[in-house]
Amino acid sequence: MQALPIQSHPDLLVGMETADDAGVYRLTPEIALIQTVDFFTPVVNDPYTFGQIAAANALSDVYAMGGRPLTALNIVCYPVKTVPREVLQAILAGGLDKIHEAGALLVGGHSVDDTELKYGLSVTGVVHPGKVLTNGGARVGDKLVLTKPLGTGVIATAMKGRLASPMAAAEAIGVMTALNRLPAACLDNLAVHAITDITGFGLLGHALEMAAASHVEVTFFAHQVPVLAAAREYAAMGLVPAGSFANRRFCEKHLQVAPGLDPLLVDLFSDAQTNGGLLLAVAPDQAEAFLDCLQGHGIHAAAIGAVTGQAPGRIRLEL
Repeated sequence: MQALPIQSHPDLLVGMETADDAGVYRLTPEIALIQTVDFFTPVVNDPYTFGQIAAANALSDVYAMGGRPLTALNIVCYPVKTVPREVLQAILAGGLDKIHEAGALLVGGHSVDDTELKYGLSVTGVVHPGKVLTNGGARVGDKLVLTKPLGTGVIATAMKGRLASPMAAAEAIGVMTALNRLPAACLDNLAVHAITDITGFGLLGHALEMAAASHVEVTFFAHQVPVLAAAREYAAMGLVPAGSFANRRFCEKHLQVAPGLDPLLVDLFSDAQTNGGLLLAVAPDQAEAFLDCLQGHGIHAAAIGAVTGQAPGRIRLEL
């Protein structure tokens, strides 16, 4: 993308400059359009569940801009000659259920015959132009809040190797299928300055994007970061996906790790997530009220760090 020219327009509110979760274009003084797309290969064996996860993951980008999804288009790459039609039907049914749960409409899609199965969505949403949330608004002093535990990438790796327990698999699937929709009351009435969703680049990769876009340093207190218990166990067994190591290598030159911090935690913080939680920078005097608001709506979020200084983009991991 760096080789492509950056386009500007007075109504383009969010473009490619800051590696944000979606693009935002102002249509009227009251309405801005959000556009995003995401699709990938199966992360679980059950086709219906895969459809749910893929759809929830694509919808998440709209929520990460403070918006509301309106319509979705299916994107399907499908090996017509080798995979039964019933598999595709189950995937699409799972995706449709999540689209409906989000209050959006499926309006069509596009499919191609491919050697490898892939599924996802192109999603269109709306937001008030004055209420767009980006990854570039974090301020020094903000508290950092995470809405889901980490570790689904490790557990998915264990599931593929048939090493995950039924309980661990069910817990990871519950995290991956949960929509990242946040209550409007928590967003509208409290000072949320920046937001991003934790997906393929892991907590560290997406936090680095936020830090760079906001020109700040962020600090995480490692033992406050929620991690699925089974993920710790499986990571200790070496079941860490290759993408997680790539994430760690990419972040290393911008990362300061406290002496004595378990390297396993750094791996887990680099773990590539599928429809992971939202990372939010919240005004320090409103962080507790924000957490209470989320808790009241059944979202078990955690305060995991703070924005600790001005910087061109840096992460500190403390004990």
